[in-house]
Amino acid sequence: MRWPCSRPLLAPEHHRTNPGSVVKIGAVLEAEYYQGQEGGNVCCLLCPRHCLIREGETGFCRVRENLGGILYSKNYALVSSCAVDPVEKKPLYHFYPGKRVLSVGTLGCNLACRFCQNWAISQDHRVSTVEVAPAGLVSQCLEARRKDPACIGLAYTYSEPVVWYEYVMETAPLARQAGLKNVLVTNGFINPEPWARLLPWVDALNIDVKGFNDVFYGQMCSGLVEPVKAAVESAVKAGAHVEVTTLLIAGLNDGEEEIDALAHWLARLDVDIPLHLSRYFPAYMLECPPTPVAAMKRAAAVARRHLSYVYVGNVWGTEHNSTYCPGCGALLLRRHSLTLEENRLSDGACPRCSRQVAVTGGDHGETAGHSPGR
Repeated sequence: MRWPCSRPLLAPEHHRTNPGSVVKIGAVLEAEYYQGQEGGNVCCLLCPRHCLIREGETGFCRVRENLGGILYSKNYALVSSCAVDPVEKKPLYHFYPGKRVLSVGTLGCNLACRFCQNWAISQDHRVSTVEVAPAGLVSQCLEARRKDPACIGLAYTYSEPVVWYEYVMETAPLARQAGLKNVLVTNGFINPEPWARLLPWVDALNIDVKGFNDVFYGQMCSGLVEPVKAAVESAVKAGAHVEVTTLLIAGLNDGEEEIDALAHWLARLDVDIPLHLSRYFPAYMLECPPTPVAAMKRAAAVARRHLSYVYVGNVWGTEHNSTYCPGCGALLLRRHSLTLEENRLSDGACPRCSRQVAVTGGDHGETAGHSPGR
């Protein structure tokens, strides 16, 4: 697959064409990571597409627009969705279990998944939005925490935060300064330099690895897998809390060899990376039957050959979403749907065999309060 423009990334001091002279018009802000081209065109360098954008047009994501040879972020500060969610909904099962995050999303995406669950905001864009300045969003999160001390921070989610880059880059440091956590739920389809600038401000990530080959990515998502793998590897290396989700679609990306390769690759990075295998249901442009539960269980068994923590999402049953000790098999974190019902950890360890469990934060050994539903 060839992208319209292939240019080296700009040096850090040249994130914008005119550093120190940022153009902002209402909710529109001059974008970062682009280069001017002949004839007033611009080449966007935020993600691996390197879209060549003509005057008055947008890139693939439809939220980065060329106006007068300057690339603008059309969705800067535009919020399409906002709710306090259980952190388990992201899904993050090993990051502050039982806590909640103020979850916000915008419009746009730099992939085009035929099975997108949130297509109304990622692809269609015919939804209402409100403008919320970065400081205003942090204030809202602090107010949410005042009302509910279990609310620990912000999650940039629902649509694709990569194409909300400028807003996230301004909001995340303010949230950190206010003592809040930053969670990113992303497709990981981003170039290395902007990714490296963002990672220090992110406490936890759930990265969607849609499949494990370019055929699936190309046909189903209009993307490539290697940049996503690089993003996962960089996030792990940076020391962020990383969990991975793969939506399994029967006959398309649920083959044993593919699941084995995915799990083996993750295990080489860290055997304790939680992998969420999510059951597909028909959505958007794909009408395949729901993935059989038996196929989900088989895939999970394959992944557990390599990884300590594998979960099955969108399948009813406590056993599929609970955390067990990889050493002795003892039940440690009992979940029902999005609710953490019981936490048996003792100082972060298994109470039966004393093995340390890969969980970041939370109240070890306490039962969390009821989490709101979807």
